[in-house]
Amino acid sequence: LAARPNHFLAPLCLLGSLLHVWSQCMAQTSEFQLEGDYLIGGIFDIHYSSSSPYRDRPEAIDCSSQHFILSSYRRFQLMRFAVEQINNSSNLLPNVSLGYDIFDHCSDMQSFPGILKLISVNNGIQPWGENPKNLSKMIAVVGPFSSTDTFTVTPLLMMNFFPVVSYGAASSAFSKKAKFPSFLRTVHSNKKPIEVIVNIVLYFKWRWVAFLNNDNDYGNDGLELFIKRIVDTEICMAYNKGLNDKTNYSQMFHQIEAQKIQVIIVFTTKLTAEALIKSAMQLNITDKVWIALDTWSLNKKLPKMKEIKNIGTVLGVSQPVVPIPGFNDFIYSSKSQPHCENTEQSMLCSQVCNCSGLSPEDVVSIDPTFSFPVYSAVYAVAHALHKVLQCGVAKCNGNITVYPHMVLAELKKSNFTLLNRSIQFDENGDPISGMYDIVFWNQSGEAQEIGFYHFHPSINFFINSSQIQWYTNGTVPTSVCSPECPAGYVRKQDGIHKCCFSCIICPNTTYINSTEDPYSCISCKDTEWSAEGSTSCNQRLVEFIPFTDSGAILIMLGAGALVGLTLAVSVLFAVNYNTPVVRSAGGPMCFLILGCLSLCSISVFFYFGQPSVSSCVLRFLPFFLFYTVCLACFVVRSFQIVCIFKIAAKFPKLHSWWMKYHGQWLVITAAFTTQALILVIGYSSAPPKPYNETVWYPREIILSCDIDLIATSGSVVLLSSLCSLCFIFSYMGKDLPKNYNEAKSITFCLLLLILTWIIFATEYMLYRGKYIHTINALAVLSSLYSFLLWYFFPKCYIIIFQPHKNTQQYFQDLIQNYTKTISQ
Repeated sequence: LAARPNHFLAPLCLLGSLLHVWSQCMAQTSEFQLEGDYLIGGIFDIHYSSSSPYRDRPEAIDCSSQHFILSSYRRFQLMRFAVEQINNSSNLLPNVSLGYDIFDHCSDMQSFPGILKLISVNNGIQPWGENPKNLSKMIAVVGPFSSTDTFTVTPLLMMNFFPVVSYGAASSAFSKKAKFPSFLRTVHSNKKPIEVIVNIVLYFKWRWVAFLNNDNDYGNDGLELFIKRIVDTEICMAYNKGLNDKTNYSQMFHQIEAQKIQVIIVFTTKLTAEALIKSAMQLNITDKVWIALDTWSLNKKLPKMKEIKNIGTVLGVSQPVVPIPGFNDFIYSSKSQPHCENTEQSMLCSQVCNCSGLSPEDVVSIDPTFSFPVYSAVYAVAHALHKVLQCGVAKCNGNITVYPHMVLAELKKSNFTLLNRSIQFDENGDPISGMYDIVFWNQSGEAQEIGFYHFHPSINFFINSSQIQWYTNGTVPTSVCSPECPAGYVRKQDGIHKCCFSCIICPNTTYINSTEDPYSCISCKDTEWSAEGSTSCNQRLVEFIPFTDSGAILIMLGAGALVGLTLAVSVLFAVNYNTPVVRSAGGPMCFLILGCLSLCSISVFFYFGQPSVSSCVLRFLPFFLFYTVCLACFVVRSFQIVCIFKIAAKFPKLHSWWMKYHGQWLVITAAFTTQALILVIGYSSAPPKPYNETVWYPREIILSCDIDLIATSGSVVLLSSLCSLCFIFSYMGKDLPKNYNEAKSITFCLLLLILTWIIFATEYMLYRGKYIHTINALAVLSSLYSFLLWYFFPKCYIIIFQPHKNTQQYFQDLIQNYTKTISQ
């Protein structure tokens, strides 16, 4: 009998325990819901459905049975913590309670019941009006996380300008306000991490990279941004692959190895990156540089795997880890309380977690990426509501009817500080300030910070590469299609990629500026020169013959001596003007010849010094003009000799006309006038001008004078014609009396003249250096001296040293002997 009470006590104790647990379940609310004066919707991918099986009828998906994502669960708890913290705050929304209604969005195609509930009122969706009958407590939505989910969810919320603050959707398409007018986000768009990745690649001079991305909206957006960003850089995307559940990793890595790609950029979600890296370890892919996106750069599991060391070096772009005070305590406190997930409040299958077996340590230790974006998104909504309600220190205005678009307007104007970080949005709804950390997976399995990239207020990029432990044991790995060309070589692209090229040396007078254009040789300026394979041009040496040059001094002294000698000869001839030698040499015509020879010598002085327009004109004009007179004098002189001794007897009328009208002076005047007209017309249309000779000598600039061939051809033709006539007439009189035979002297002078200019022309064709002007001046001077020395000096010799030959009787005897010789 004593044992019977014990038999009754055991069932009573068991029943009491069940009643206690049941009472706790009834009192405990679901983690997905919290009542409040105003509600914030939450969309988190706590579970993930990787496949979409064939269905023949519409049905919702049971998210709790799908793959569990612990990092998303952490973000889910962060929203709950942020709301609780705001409700406990006396400064933000005083006397106003915030609630939430959170949904597990595990599929972008089958998780719509929760989204529809967010925009419904009393389980019904009403069209928008000025005064809706039933007003929802829902004022904004935090989420979704992925870009693909956001693309499917936001169109339903954009219709009524329902504020959507995403903590993870980074596609650049959401910056287009025409399509997404009420969308904001607390993470940067894909443009920012792409910018950081490109700067890392440029910093280490990697040129040949592979880009692996998710085959979805998010990954394709990153791919498009990457392609646009590298257009004006030396980076080439050698390989690209959109990854999905059906990707053949073995084939993909084989193609990467075949192209000798050493740097792989992985622009994927965490789950895809884990599958990729595990496949690389299984396939024994080694010695690569992996660049991780912020979605998986702080992964806690992969860096601690033993095989991770074999795949190479992992660098990453990560969001700064912002410790959130009180969150860990919240997790431990929350996990110590029982949760009844099958209560009536969990009316939708997307509000069941099925994660009661998790320990607080699991949640606290998981990758904290995107934690602060969730935290700041909730606070941004709270601050916006605070302004809409015109909250003061102790209370808010409860008479204000809050519409979602009012919260949106204040959200766009957000400007507050949270955990020492500024929260502001630009006109596209993107965060203004922010930065990225650059991390390296060290040997201890930790993501070690080695640099940063600041966006605001100014760009600041830094990497401490000395902290990186490369798989190459110290040296930075290389990843190029073709090695860099040596200095002075230009790239010739091979194939479609600009990074694949052969190297060709730049020829003379060109150079290469690799920083501006490594694919073309740039021609030097006319005032510069370069040797083969140059990277810059050198200034050419400007060359001309100065007046102080020894050769120039000698030639100018020779010209001065010529003037002196012509003057002396003129005086001698003037003193002995009536003697037979002077009369036979031409009489008054001798003074004209000597004067023109002196005037021709003026040209010699202008072959020296730096050329100018006036010096170029005077270099040619006096010689052409006055030498024409000299040649014309010798033409008529030669003609007179032949006429007197040969033509006078046969053509007496011609001789009479010639003597009567002074034909010699008419010819000289006509020649002078013709040459003057030719020079005036030619120099008026195309005068000689300074010219820089840059063709013959690449390292020098020869200052010269440029003459127009057409403009000067008339003068040259006239001189050549006079010279030819003179030579013909003088040659015809070669057998005349010795003392009367000036024809032989004239012929010899002409032969010297022709030889002089043949030598100069030959030299001019072979040599164009600065001394060509000295040679030219010497040729002019030689032309003048040829007549002075070989025509006038023999006459002077007879006058001074053989006066007996300078008598009338002596000349008459010579003529009589010549006449007898002809008659015989």
